[in-house]
Amino acid sequence: MDLKAAVIGAGIISDQHFEAMQRTEGYTPCAVVDINKDKAEQAAKRYGVRAYTDYHEMMETEQPNVAAIALPHFLHKETALYAAERGCHLMLEKPMALTTTECDEIIAAARRGNIRILVGHTQHYMAENLAAKAILNSGELGELVMINDTRHIHYYKDSRPQWFLEKAKSGGGILANLGAHSIDKIQWLTDSYVRRVRASVSHHGKRGDVEGSGIIWLELDNGIPATIVQSGYPGASRNETELIFTGGMLKLNTGQDLWISRGGTYEPVEVTAIATPFELQYRELRDAIREARDPECSGDYGRSVIAAIEQVYRSAETGTEQEVTRPV
Repeated sequence: MDLKAAVIGAGIISDQHFEAMQRTEGYTPCAVVDINKDKAEQAAKRYGVRAYTDYHEMMETEQPNVAAIALPHFLHKETALYAAERGCHLMLEKPMALTTTECDEIIAAARRGNIRILVGHTQHYMAENLAAKAILNSGELGELVMINDTRHIHYYKDSRPQWFLEKAKSGGGILANLGAHSIDKIQWLTDSYVRRVRASVSHHGKRGDVEGSGIIWLELDNGIPATIVQSGYPGASRNETELIFTGGMLKLNTGQDLWISRGGTYEPVEVTAIATPFELQYRELRDAIREARDPECSGDYGRSVIAAIEQVYRSAETGTEQEVTRPV
């Protein structure tokens, strides 16, 4: 039997959710919710589903098996709890929630309701990243020595919704939003969690109260050090992860290409095309539900990213190195 699936939030990303559902065996899209009635109705017309302006009404009327939560970060907890309490599995956009305390509430509700959560950390499902991880795991380049991740984007562009720039609603600035991708990518590539961080941030944005740039030094449980450098001020865009080994290097431009050095200049790596990250996420959630197991990007994993981000901000505030702990 197909899983009835609804999308809560009719922003741009909702299209990717509906398109992935339509292309993935095992799902039947049924509804879309947005407080903006026009947006909800337009999305409903595009995908042949019913439109709602209240997710409570939608949940009670449609009783979906899966809810994709694509709302501003500060609404993740309340919406996830409501769905979990009604036995609805969750495709929960990243970041999982604003704090680890909120994550813990969601995880506890999921366990009570015996439902599965997949947190939308798309780095796990991108072709270039998967190719890089395969090379890393092969041992072809020797031992991994360090990782340097750099991300530059104009974060304060006028088209960015204001809530992104209010810490109480977003959880933070560029390091909470894009830094979550970097922390996730580093953890996933190495199969290791962040255990220690030190960070410095700047606040020169033209609006809001969040940081506009930051540098993070981190150490993983396996001892590998990494740096994350991000700027949201005007300049040349960049999204590059460099992995340095004892016998060469990888240069990963996620979503674009992958390069390898075996001791000399970089050469391109042929990357096999795969399904979209959203399709792969929906496949994994479907299989996790059918097999009664947690997916790779589970609630516990999503919490680990938030735990690292919390300590990044604490380090920036105190000027001291911080330990990142996880529940036993």
